[in-house]
Amino acid sequence: MLTVYLLRHGETAYNADGNKYCGRTDVDLTNLGIQQAKRVGDLLKDVAFDGVFCSPLKRAIRTAEIACGGSLKVEADPRLIEIDFGQWEGFRPEEFQKNDPQSWENWLSNPLHNKAGRTGESGQQVLERLNSFYDELFARYDGKKIMVVGHNGVNRFFMASRLGMPLKNYRMLVQENSALTILGISEKTGFNLLKLNG
Repeated sequence: MLTVYLLRHGETAYNADGNKYCGRTDVDLTNLGIQQAKRVGDLLKDVAFDGVFCSPLKRAIRTAEIACGGSLKVEADPRLIEIDFGQWEGFRPEEFQKNDPQSWENWLSNPLHNKAGRTGESGQQVLERLNSFYDELFARYDGKKIMVVGHNGVNRFFMASRLGMPLKNYRMLVQENSALTILGISEKTGFNLLKLNG
């Protein structure tokens, strides 16, 4: 079984400022975000990881570097980047929901086939790249422990998909900044959610 310690990056200024949508904008961690990453690093200090992977955005890279304690090289993989939120990028939910309620309704009802913020990614596009990453990870690291640092959107999309949930329900899964989720992936038992938002 591949064991994945799945993290969301620590707090950013966008998170702190009314939860502005921050897909591809490359913002760094706040001081609180750094402390969050340090706390999860303390929690995981006795786990012997066989690899550490993260999104190429600096908030994920920095969280990964802190959380693994510098014990391993952190490998950034573009397939783990956050969802492209299109026209929603940089706006708070109440702002873009008021300005373009139809695009929000389209996304809520069918994110698999609708694009975020009209011009961003569809859920199908997101899942194609995530499935490619995790299938490759399983082939390389079966029987190992891996840390993966991603983002709120992509992490929840992946979990919802592998749990067999309708993708429109992905928002029912919660993953706070620097929270720990543990996944088990095996040929025999498939996908297991061992811990959520710890």
